[in-house]
Amino acid sequence: MAMFRKRAAGRPGEWYYCLEHGTVEEGPQCPARNRLGPYPSRQEAENAMNTAAERNQSWENDPRWHDKGGSDEGGDDGGKGPAAA
Repeated sequence: MAMFRKRAAGRPGEWYYCLEHGTVEEGPQCPARNRLGPYPSRQEAENAMNTAAERNQSWENDPRWHDKGGSDEGGDDGGKGPAAA
């Protein structure tokens, strides 16, 4: 039995947006690293880049995701900022 398949079988009604080709496809046709989805309709897959941009903008403006240390820098330092010299 093979451990990996070359290509996933597509399902009718699942739509994807291929980042490499900039196209909408029904069922996964391109590798997973190159696609967004699945989406329930072709129209939603066509709007995938707009949806992603809106979600990114929402995340960037969400105060829960910003450090409270006064720095606009992200990072994993708990909001402490650069170490004092």
